[in-house]
Amino acid sequence: MVIASTIAADSDALLHSTFASRYVRAPVPRFKMPEKSMPKEAAYQVINDELMLDGNPRLNLASFVTTWMEPECNDLIMASMNKNYVDMDEYPVTTELQNRCVNMIAHLLHAPVGDDETAIGVGTVGSSEAIMLAGLAFKRKWQNKRKAEGKPYDKPNIVTGANVQVCWEKFARYFEVELKEVKLTEGYYVMDPVKAVEMVDENTICVAAILGSTLTGEFEDVKLLNELLTKKNEETGWNTPIHVDAASGGFIAPFVCPDLLWDFRLPLVKSINVSGHKYGLVYAGVGWVIWRAKEDLPEELIFHINYLGSDQPTFTLNFSKGSSQIIAQYYQFIRLGFEGYKRVIENCMENTRVLKEGLEKTGRFDIVSKDVGVPLVAFSLKDSSKYSVFDIAENLRRFGWIIPAYTMPADAQHIAVLRVVVREDFSRSLAERLVSHIEQVLKEMDSLPVHVSTTTATVREKLENTEGKKVVKKSEREIQEEITRYWRRLADGKRIGVC
Repeated sequence: MVIASTIAADSDALLHSTFASRYVRAPVPRFKMPEKSMPKEAAYQVINDELMLDGNPRLNLASFVTTWMEPECNDLIMASMNKNYVDMDEYPVTTELQNRCVNMIAHLLHAPVGDDETAIGVGTVGSSEAIMLAGLAFKRKWQNKRKAEGKPYDKPNIVTGANVQVCWEKFARYFEVELKEVKLTEGYYVMDPVKAVEMVDENTICVAAILGSTLTGEFEDVKLLNELLTKKNEETGWNTPIHVDAASGGFIAPFVCPDLLWDFRLPLVKSINVSGHKYGLVYAGVGWVIWRAKEDLPEELIFHINYLGSDQPTFTLNFSKGSSQIIAQYYQFIRLGFEGYKRVIENCMENTRVLKEGLEKTGRFDIVSKDVGVPLVAFSLKDSSKYSVFDIAENLRRFGWIIPAYTMPADAQHIAVLRVVVREDFSRSLAERLVSHIEQVLKEMDSLPVHVSTTTATVREKLENTEGKKVVKKSEREIQEEITRYWRRLADGKRIGVC
């Protein structure tokens, strides 16, 4: 039976391939819609063949986004693909499931709501939209307060660390809010609460703290930020609030750091966003934003529509969206429960430890990430004289591994690191295999002449020679800084991370 099924599968594949080649004689247009139709089998095979060249999602260690779910949940997702979430009157059960998710997350984050009360929050397509909505709420509340006081309200600003994800820059640019960034320093790659509070002024709509930095996975000290900001608010009367971007850490800290104070237990925290499609363990396309209380979400930002059959309040940047990710989130909540999530996250932490120890045993890397934070390992080369982390990342691709190499933001641009995100589907055996492949890559690059082996050597040569003239010999630190600036220019300043 096994042989027969294998032969049948091979025959089907051959049939599809032959069918496609028979009916698709000309190249498939890349920029214009084809003039004529093609059989469904051919269309499937054409697309399937191209998608084979994509990377393997489970080996994509650059992304925080979930890449595996149980077959039963996959079935629920497929069954609800044709449901438009915004049609609340037509799909009332789906709406109810979303409301249940909001309440479950609110209680997980210690929002001050009773067991019978409804929490204030909404599902989004990711933390980017969630941050936009939270930012708009802060901006409108600040504007209303300034208007009531008869003061100017045309120059709002927001204080963050330079390690924030690019969606904060988008919010600032799209909605005309000045972004005041606390610069990083070598060895300290998160926002300094002391410096952040010093930057707060009467036009600050909120201070944004990150629970799980995109760069290193580290949790920022929200408790200290709350204490310092409370003192400043008492002195100035500004009442500047805090938003916590817990896109990565919001489904980590409650399960492995329950005593860590960062959420609604701190009085100045008025809203929190979390990503369901990261450690909420759902495929890409779902995020959540929760407000402390109803008064923290201005009523004038909520729209009411009735042309879908009943009065429906809506506070989103988009309108139509699928229901499947909301349903998948509810599945994970009731399937795993607190115990299941705790077990998954603890396993991720254990595999992170295995990977970190394996890298340390090579003696070639400095670990930049911290033990308390998102399960990831960020590490830099101790010696970059022959090759860089960019070369290692490039060479690992031949084994299928997708690992990002990047430089830190200002003022730590000279630090270049590799980062491995440990998700639910990254097992101990994969961690051990990755370490062995890294050791193999290092051994191979060590054996090659510097001027042949790496892109870094070429960059170094260009930096040490200008228009054929030998320049003054630079220190190792200066050369490394030049190299990392070169790579930043190639990347065009692109930030790393997915929301």
